[in-house]
Amino acid sequence: MRLDKYLKVARISKRRAIGKELADNQRVLINGRIAKPSSEVKENDILTIYFGQKELTIRVLMLAKQVSKQQANLMFEVIEEKKREEDA
Repeated sequence: MRLDKYLKVARISKRRAIGKELADNQRVLINGRIAKPSSEVKENDILTIYFGQKELTIRVLMLAKQVSKQQANLMFEVIEEKKREEDA
């Protein structure tokens, strides 16, 4: 599944365009490597996403084309969520 689509379906980003923009700006890593919006996401991949001052690290548990809002949080497990320090 494409990265931008996964971020939307899992409800990590509200819209696919936001997931695409995050990846275009090199703010998403898949298994430690910078990802493009078209990068393939597989089960057990580790995604690191940088939202402003927040850093979210998740493990992909499941891929699905569509899920309900309640099931979206079953698609991933949060490994770490932290606030980033700004570089001085």
